[in-house]
Amino acid sequence: MGFKDVKASVLACLDRGAVLHAERANIDIKNLLATGEVTLDEVAAVIGRARGTDYRCSPHHTVASVDVHVIRTRSYGADWYIKWYFLEPDSVFISVHH
Repeated sequence: MGFKDVKASVLACLDRGAVLHAERANIDIKNLLATGEVTLDEVAAVIGRARGTDYRCSPHHTVASVDVHVIRTRSYGADWYIKWYFLEPDSVFISVHH
C-alpha cells in the first residue's frame, strides 16, 4: 500500500471515529489524541497536509506482519510526529505529539 492509499485509509478511520490507542507508558506526553489535547479533526488536518516525503513505514517491533506508519511533518506552526497501524476496521494510534 502506497502513501496515498495509507493516507486515504487513515483519514477515513479518523472521519468515522474508528480509532483506538495503543497502551503505553508516558501516554500523556506521547499520545495527545488519547488524552484529548488534540482532536480527531486536528490530526486529520495534519495528516491531510502531509506529503510522501513526510512518511515512512516499517514492520511492528513485535508483530513483523503489521506495518507501522509514521508521519513527521511541520504543520500549523509545530513539528508533528504521528505513528499508527491498522487493525481493521480501526487505526491504532501509538504516538501523536508535537
